[in-house]
Amino acid sequence: MRDFLREHSWAVVVSVLLHGLLVAGLVIAALNSAHRTPPSLQPLPIDAVVVDSQVLHAAQRAQNDRAEQEAARARAAAEAQAAAAAAAAKSADEARAAEEAKAAAESNAKAAAAEQAKAAEQAKAAEQARAAEQAKAAEQARATEQARAAEHAKAAAADAARAAAAEQQRLIDAKKAAEAKQAAEAKQAADAKQAADAKRAADDHARQDREAELRKQLADEERRNSVASGPLRDSYIARLRNKIQSVWIKPPSASVGLDCLVEVTQIPGGEVTGARVTQCNGDAAARQSIENAVYRASPLPDPPDPALFERNFVFRFKPNE
Repeated sequence: MRDFLREHSWAVVVSVLLHGLLVAGLVIAALNSAHRTPPSLQPLPIDAVVVDSQVLHAAQRAQNDRAEQEAARARAAAEAQAAAAAAAAKSADEARAAEEAKAAAESNAKAAAAEQAKAAEQAKAAEQARAAEQAKAAEQARATEQARAAEHAKAAAADAARAAAAEQQRLIDAKKAAEAKQAAEAKQAADAKQAADAKRAADDHARQDREAELRKQLADEERRNSVASGPLRDSYIARLRNKIQSVWIKPPSASVGLDCLVEVTQIPGGEVTGARVTQCNGDAAARQSIENAVYRASPLPDPPDPALFERNFVFRFKPNE
């Protein structure tokens, strides 16, 4: 900005003086217009005696209107002069701004050119450094590749040696596996023969046991049938029924002629594990009293013959007989 003022100092001074003179002229013209008195009207002698007051008032208003019109024209002229001065000042400001913008653009262009040159130098230096790094990396890659090739060759030789040793060991293991397979097959055949002999013996023994058990069951069944069809079973059932009836507590609702079938479940020793009235002509209280009597009679009497023992049996409960 200081350089611009230094280069255009005379133009700026002349522009400021012109604007000052223009503004001073506009101010003076406005003051003269505002203080100027309207011209006085000299009355003319008229040949009349009486004048109407309305005519006088109209003349006075016309005179006042002309005075206001003159003042308005003066103000308009002053405003026009002020507008012209403002336009001139705006033009000068715009010219000055254009000069400043031009100077700033030139300065920016110079700075940009310098920056571009600096950037070009830095890019060139970076390119040289990158080329050097690439050359160094290529050299290191070649050295690494050579070392890797040497390692691969060494590893290949070691793999070949291990493969030869593994092949030799495989042959030895195959021979041992064949010998072990033959021994296992021989042992398996011997075990199979021994197992077959043992199974045959076990089957014979099991068959003999089943035949003996069957013979025993048949004998027991025949004995049970013979005993069950004889008087001993009737006597045993009578003993069971008598013991149960002896501990029965007759409920008030039990009617004469009570007749019920009772299922009883017992275990060896006569202990009762279950009692249920199936058919009965009595009410619920009578049924419950009979089941309670069965449990109170436990343990039940032992049968005179073990063949008569029945885990589940049914008897007829008729306390009036």
